[in-house]
Amino acid sequence: MAQLVVGIDGSPQSRDALAWALRLAPAFPATIHCVIAWQFPNIYGWGMGGLPNTPEILELDAAALRTVNEVVEEVAGGDAAGAIETSVVSGNPASALIHASASAAMLVVGSRGLGGFTGLLLGSVSIACTEHAKCPVLVVRGNTGLPPDLRNPAPGSTT
Repeated sequence: MAQLVVGIDGSPQSRDALAWALRLAPAFPATIHCVIAWQFPNIYGWGMGGLPNTPEILELDAAALRTVNEVVEEVAGGDAAGAIETSVVSGNPASALIHASASAAMLVVGSRGLGGFTGLLLGSVSIACTEHAKCPVLVVRGNTGLPPDLRNPAPGSTT
C-alpha cells in the first residue's frame, strides 16, 4: 500500500498538512506516516562547552513524541489516529522528510509563511522538500480549507 508522509512540527500549518493527507489518503489508497524532527540549534556545540544539562534539552525526543501524538489525536481523532504511524527523528527536519520521501507516494508539508509580502515565501523546510524530495510534494498554505472529498465529489463538480 502507498504511504503519504506528513511533516509535523506542532504548528497550525502542520495540522493543516495532516488534514489534507487524511482527505487524500483514500484516493491513493495510502497509509499515513507523520514525521517530526528536531535538532539542537547551531549555537550549541563544542565551542559552547557542550550541551546544557537541562531537562528540556535532555527530553527533546519525548517532547517531540508528545507533539506529534497531540497533533495526530487532534486532527485525526479516535480510530483514525490509531492507524497513523509516527516517527521522531533527531536531525535536520528537511533532511528527515527528504529521507522519508524515498518510500512515499507523496510528501505533505505545511508552509510557515510570515504574513504580508514576506508571507508569499515558503519556509526553508518546504523549499528543501520541493527541491529534493523523491516523490511529489504538496505544500499546504494557510487558510486553504480542506481539499474536496476525492472519493465522493460534490454533485456537478469536476474533481
